[in-house]
Amino acid sequence: MSDDADDPHAARRERHERRAAAVSAPCGPLALTGTPRLADHPEGRIPAVPGQWRRTEGGGAPTATAGDSLSLDGEPFAGDVVPTADETPPAPSRLSVGELRIAMIRREGERGVRVHDPDSRARRARAGDGATPYDPAFVRPGRFRPYAEDRSVQAENTDGRARGLDPGGEPVFSFGGAGRTLQVAVDADGDSLWTGFGDATGGRPGSRPRPRFPKPGIPDARGAIAVDSHHSALPHCAFADRFTCRFPPPGNTLPFEAAAAGGRRLKAALATGI
Repeated sequence: MSDDADDPHAARRERHERRAAAVSAPCGPLALTGTPRLADHPEGRIPAVPGQWRRTEGGGAPTATAGDSLSLDGEPFAGDVVPTADETPPAPSRLSVGELRIAMIRREGERGVRVHDPDSRARRARAGDGATPYDPAFVRPGRFRPYAEDRSVQAENTDGRARGLDPGGEPVFSFGGAGRTLQVAVDADGDSLWTGFGDATGGRPGSRPRPRFPKPGIPDARGAIAVDSHHSALPHCAFADRFTCRFPPPGNTLPFEAAAAGGRRLKAALATGI
């Protein structure tokens, strides 16, 4: 089940290094400085973003002058342009001005832009996620129990909205002498599971548990599965509060430090309080 089978310590370090590189990349979550919605700027001027912007059917479009110094996919332009949004395969148009990277986004029918600054304060600080070394105690053998009927639960998100989640089953495992379960969803292609959970390491007393998102893999032909906390990572919203992510669904908060082996904290200066 686990890619840690040959050398779990080395695999843990490699996975953590990949995660750290992705988080601190020039357009990674630490570089995100804004996700303004076009609807909040009807006059067409977005702070710190050049050009005059308008909403379109496909997302949004800027009108630029030579003085705006905007480039589209690496080529300077002036006048009107309609860049593709991030939901358009294979990749959205890349707008830039200087070191800033600007991408059109569309979320639940709302149009906006996402701005990355490689020189952001958060990226310069290179905050880590506090991940700990490999500990075999946090790899628990279990069994996947698929649900016999379709289910849907509502889970609140960091933006205050509740959104649906359709869990397809639950891994059953033990920890601390007690049986545990987590509701998990099945990817559309059916070859991996994912979920969000909270535990005793997250959040402040009385606050919501900070979500983590493990990838528990897939069960084998007999339903056996390894629940490995080392795969638990902090979501993007733990690095920049401009991201939206889901709080753990009902029942997915564990009463012990399950995430002690995964991503668990930020430097105090960058903690978002979720």
